[in-house]
Amino acid sequence: MPPPRPSRIPSVTAIHPSILSADFANLAGELRRIPSADAVHVDVMDNHFVPNLTLGLPVVKAIRAATDLPLDIHLMIDDADRWAPGYAEAGCESVTFHAEAAARPRQLARTLRSHDAHAAMALKPATALDPYLDVLSELDMLLIMTVEPGFGGQAFMEEMLAKIAQARRAVDDLGGSVAVQVDGGISRDTILRAAEAGADTFVAGSAVFGSEDPDRAVAQLRQLAG
Repeated sequence: MPPPRPSRIPSVTAIHPSILSADFANLAGELRRIPSADAVHVDVMDNHFVPNLTLGLPVVKAIRAATDLPLDIHLMIDDADRWAPGYAEAGCESVTFHAEAAARPRQLARTLRSHDAHAAMALKPATALDPYLDVLSELDMLLIMTVEPGFGGQAFMEEMLAKIAQARRAVDDLGGSVAVQVDGGISRDTILRAAEAGADTFVAGSAVFGSEDPDRAVAQLRQLAG
C-alpha cells in the first residue's frame, strides 16, 4: 500500500514565486521579499531534458537552510526516478518530476511521499494528459506547463487553457484532492484566465521578482486569481 498522503501545500489559491527570475547573487535576500508566498518555486534544469542549466541539489539544500517557506521543486532533468528522491530527502516540501522523464511515475510518486514530500507530476505542452490519468491518484499536484520548459519570460500559451480544464475535470472526478498548477507566462494579464480554466496554484517569476514590491505582487496575483 502507498504511504498516507501528506496535507497539500496549496490553500484555495496558491502563489509560488519562481526564483528563476530572482537575483541569484542574493537569493536569501530575495526570499525575504516574499514572506506571504505559499511556496518558493525552484527550477532545476540539467541542460539535457531542457536546453538550459540552472542549479542542483547542493544549491537547493542551501536554499532550504535560508528560508522557512515551503519549497516547490520543479525538476526539468533526465532520469527523474534516480534523482528526484534526493530532493525529498533534503526536506523539500514538494517535488515535481516530468512525466516525460520518469520511467515509473506511479512508483516515483509513492517514493516521494514515503519521504514526507508532496508528489507532483508535470506535463510539457505537447504531452497529452490521457495516458497519465491513472497516475493522478498517486499525486498531490499536477503541473500543466503553459510554456515550453527551459526558460523564463515566455508568453502564456492560450491553447493550454483546454488542457487545464481537462486536468481540473479529472482532479474533480477524484474528489479534488490534487492541486492543478500552471507554470509559464503567469502575470496580472493571464492569471484570471488560467484560474477560470481550473488552475488553483500559480507559478509566477518576472511578475513577482520584476516588480518593485514582490510581496505586494504576490498578494495582487492571489486576489486576481481568487
